Amino acid sequence: MYRGCVRIRGASSMELSCCGVVPAREESAERILGASLDLVVVIPAYNEEECITDVVSDWLKTLESLVGDYRIMVLDDGSTDGTRQALSAFSDDARVEVVSKANSGHGPTILQGYRVAAGMADWVFQCDGDNEMSSDSFGGLWQTRDGYDALFGTRTNRRQSLGRKMISVLSRLTVRLAYARGVDDVNTPYRLMRSRFLAEVVSSIPDSTFAPNLVISGTLAAGGVRIANVGVPHQNRCTGAVSIKKWRLWRSAALSLVQTVTLAPDMHVVALGIKASLLTGACSR
Repeated sequence: MYRGCVRIRGASSMELSCCGVVPAREESAERILGASLDLVVVIPAYNEEECITDVVSDWLKTLESLVGDYRIMVLDDGSTDGTRQALSAFSDDARVEVVSKANSGHGPTILQGYRVAAGMADWVFQCDGDNEMSSDSFGGLWQTRDGYDALFGTRTNRRQSLGRKMISVLSRLTVRLAYARGVDDVNTPYRLMRSRFLAEVVSSIPDSTFAPNLVISGTLAAGGVRIANVGVPHQNRCTGAVSIKKWRLWRSAALSLVQTVTLAPDMHVVALGIKASLLTGACSR
């Protein structure tokens, strides 16, 4: 095993850093049990009629040149605008699966997507349907994946209000103190994760969790999986509207942080299971 941090600059000028406790092991070519795809992209969408067609089309173009077998899973979280109608443009495209569901919020929606996707493919990637983080940066994660178990897109050039900056700092500190260090942008909506580990984590997170990405980031870090942090350009949305703001923003932040801390004891048990599987895998080689 080794512990350390490395920073790499790739050909695309994206900066990559990696940290973690990593057993020395060879990359396995075997798929997880039941998986038939290389990748499933999980995209939650709520009232994104103005951009969702472009977002999905851009991802199709990007994935077609990079990934062998893949699916895009768009979860329409009870949109009240024309999002569902816009997504009908892909009704004949076998590469796109649209799930229309009752509104439950961003967190429960991605959690639902993760659980299904982890049983379909070796890798799961999550991004949002608001076009704030482009598919252009995905190649840097995908082409580097063999050396890692989870790759997180750290948002760069991000313009935030003071309130959101404070919440980001509090989220990072909470995850580091309650779980472990390792993930720079703990709530990033741009993350590529190996399904065998993601499945273990999301099966233990309650359905109603407001910000499961915080818990996932902390548990994977605590579990000692191989983690990479990759700088990915961020731009503020050009269409639609932010659904959580002002006093609701602070109330939501408080809820997510309390849930993250409350779940920590149970998730550390999951992390120990991941560590055990890593050690078993290393010792069997």
